[in-house]
Amino acid sequence: MASLGSGSLESLRERNRRQLLDALRRRGSASRAELARLTGLSRSTVSTLASELQASGLVVEREPDERVSQQGRPPTLLTLDRSAGLVLGIDFGHEHVHVAIADLSRTIIAERTASLDVDRSAARALDIAVQLAGEVLAAADVESDRVLGAGVGLSGPIDVASGTVHSGKILPGWAGVRPADELAARLGLHVHLDNDANLGALAEVTLGAGIGARDAIYLMVSGGVGAGLILGGELYRGSGGTAGELGHMLVDESGPICRCGNRGCLEMMAGGRAIIALLRSSHGADLTLDEVMALADEGDSGARRAIADAGRVLGGSIAALVNAFNPELVIVGGVVSAADDVLLDPLREAVDRYAIPSAAADVRITRGVLGERAEVLGALELAVRQSDVAAPAASGTVG
Repeated sequence: MASLGSGSLESLRERNRRQLLDALRRRGSASRAELARLTGLSRSTVSTLASELQASGLVVEREPDERVSQQGRPPTLLTLDRSAGLVLGIDFGHEHVHVAIADLSRTIIAERTASLDVDRSAARALDIAVQLAGEVLAAADVESDRVLGAGVGLSGPIDVASGTVHSGKILPGWAGVRPADELAARLGLHVHLDNDANLGALAEVTLGAGIGARDAIYLMVSGGVGAGLILGGELYRGSGGTAGELGHMLVDESGPICRCGNRGCLEMMAGGRAIIALLRSSHGADLTLDEVMALADEGDSGARRAIADAGRVLGGSIAALVNAFNPELVIVGGVVSAADDVLLDPLREAVDRYAIPSAAADVRITRGVLGERAEVLGALELAVRQSDVAAPAASGTVG
């Protein structure tokens, strides 16, 4: 058998290093055995590469993860050092801007949040995002040239190909705006944009309640309603980027008019704003969603009833997705998910009632574990996945 020349060996070595780095970039941290399984490389090759990357300072060992459930001592984990670069995450909610900076193991180093009406003022929201980005960079004590890129989430239907918001009706202040281009120019970074529910889904299946799930639905219930779809382990965006706009699914054709222009959309019947509207006559015109959650936690019967009713309506729509996609998992996030089983029990009952028995039996419905950070963590995950970590040159043979 002909032997490989030095050039071919170096090319193979470089390819294997990049494969290992990419696995660490995607996973955040992993044991040597996990890296061998993820890359298909032999354990001896992984061990050799890991030693080279540790010597270069690009990879470091981390204390064993306490969440690993197995007998005996948990394996030592490898992760990328901060010298490998950082990423920025920006989440534009309807009423806030949340910015965070993290290393490639997804550990947040600094974050800032500001409250404002994001939907109606793109210019102001972008200004605030740039300001907060500067603040987190200063808090992390790093220069912008250490940042590999930024991920951005926006609460609306995104045309991923063009980087624009699909409908000015849903986000009236963002019509004609290209958020990724605007931020790229002002931050001097590669910027990647997606819908916030998609990013919540990405975060929960990577870092949260759905780790390892191949087919999952992330239901975000806050002021509005959105969904992110994970199919075959990957985000499903549809042909134009608007898959998962569950909040604008028709529930009642004679219902209240939605901001999208249609009547009786799901978010008008079961979103946070709908829950507040039901309670204002009895609890005051200035009632907020956070106050509704606090009232429910304290046992207020009206707040708990309104949330439970919303859960039943949401469950009917989720049942349709369960029939269509047969997921193994539905993860419920967003502000209203803090109500936990007050929301989830009637949602589960509706799925059991309206989904076909086999699909209902296959799916588990659970609350997300990342809370208010889910979307910004998803933005960071998006930035990590789009980044490129250079592998340093090394000498020696690869097994």
